[in-house]
Amino acid sequence: MFFKIYYIERLMTDEEIIKAWDDICKVLNKDQDDLKRDILNHVGNKWSLFVIHALGIDGRMRFSNLENHINGISQRMLSKCLRELERDGLVVRSIYPEVPPRVEYELTPLGRDLLVQVTPLWFWIARHSNELNNARSNYVKYMNR
Repeated sequence: MFFKIYYIERLMTDEEIIKAWDDICKVLNKDQDDLKRDILNHVGNKWSLFVIHALGIDGRMRFSNLENHINGISQRMLSKCLRELERDGLVVRSIYPEVPPRVEYELTPLGRDLLVQVTPLWFWIARHSNELNNARSNYVKYMNR
């Protein structure tokens, strides 16, 4: 499954930012602070973003394929991450009645929509990786004086 993503870099005006924030506040009122915090905590963690990216780029995958695709993730963390993403309707798990049972994971329409939203972040990281590495290097040099 491949997605064509068109990204046009354009800074938001102050008025657009204020309007967007007002709209967000109307939808996500203070009564939903626990929901907002919970969703941001697990969707915003690095492993969830890697899982969403892997499933978005490569499509439906088995657990072992995901584990091999995401460098450094433990089985325990991948399992926890997939359960949370499934709970929130971002990933669907399909179990096939075979011996041994085959289980595959894929993004739901909601998960694909989230992928579209976080793709600009991936682009930003790629575009600024040299600057970020230089800043970290300079920081280490500064701290070691």
